[in-house]
Amino acid sequence: MEAVKETLQSDYLTQGPKVAAFEKSFAEYVGAQFAVAVSNGTAALHLCTLALGVNEESRVITTPITFVASANCVRYCGGTIEFADINPDTALLDTDKVRQLLESQPRGYYSGIIPVDFAGNPVNMEELRALADAHGLWIIEDACHAPGGYFYDSKDEKQMCGNGKYADVAIFSFHPVKHIATGEGGMITTNNELLYKKLMRLRTHGITRDPDEMPENHGGWYMEMQELGFNYRIPDMLCALGISQLQRADTGLARRKGIAKIYDEAFKEVEGIRILDINQAALGAAGEKGHAYHLYVIRVQDRKGLYDFLRQHQIFAQVHYIPVHTMPYYRSLGHGKGDFPEAEQYYAECLSLPMYPSLTQEEQAFVIQKVKEFIGK
Repeated sequence: MEAVKETLQSDYLTQGPKVAAFEKSFAEYVGAQFAVAVSNGTAALHLCTLALGVNEESRVITTPITFVASANCVRYCGGTIEFADINPDTALLDTDKVRQLLESQPRGYYSGIIPVDFAGNPVNMEELRALADAHGLWIIEDACHAPGGYFYDSKDEKQMCGNGKYADVAIFSFHPVKHIATGEGGMITTNNELLYKKLMRLRTHGITRDPDEMPENHGGWYMEMQELGFNYRIPDMLCALGISQLQRADTGLARRKGIAKIYDEAFKEVEGIRILDINQAALGAAGEKGHAYHLYVIRVQDRKGLYDFLRQHQIFAQVHYIPVHTMPYYRSLGHGKGDFPEAEQYYAECLSLPMYPSLTQEEQAFVIQKVKEFIGK
């Protein structure tokens, strides 16, 4: 609140110094060269598809277990979305299924891939990059669930989610339920300077004020709209909040990992509860986990029964996510139930338990008690 108050009393409410400061801090946090702050995560996805040239001829692959924005961004540009099924153990996009899809068509048929670090579980981006390069594809890493998450590459080097080493661009969200919350807000990270400059223009109506990018300059007031862009800017006051939140990000992440460890121990031998596996690439030699734990998901047979039982006891568990291909809009485009059986079976069983840094030990113990009580019945 103090950070926001300070900004409210400054000379700028938007397009001021806090935006650039937040971008710089966030880029350093994930290890990327460039960052572009925007109004929300969906805007970040949309700008990435625009910058990468998605159009009516583009075909892009993503996972059905994600929030709809991961797919919608391609449709905004007129492109075609195709889905590949998930790995049932991790709920992440199954690389083998992606490979099968790519190999079923000639090279050039597909344009790109949008993997999702679902629940904070990091995708092995090195593996996916090799597959993308073999087929000439770009990658947008949807890392909304995974700020602070990481995996280990083939050289056993830690690779932060969104660091830009393997993805062309990555996106993050600062929605209130995320690790870093600004109310609304998003970020794009990249190591590609040309994409960075294009994203900066697209964020602000396609306008540039950079003299090096304009063939003529009438004076200090001059600007050029060089392409059709959008007003996807984020206010300074929200960036001030983001900077403040970023300073506590590691503390919050450590608490999330502590909560996950307690859940793991409580449920690992309970018959009738299936815990999602961590991606093996995210496990360090000393047992260190690169999972960012935005969500803690269990799978149970009677998901609806457990959901209702927990709500009766004021425990507000949630379901993440309804498979995108089963939504009425995507069914109207030719997708439908039965297309991706692993995703659909996962949806029938998944439940996200309370997971946030301010969850107390007593509250978590109560959650565990009630889950076991229901399963025991």
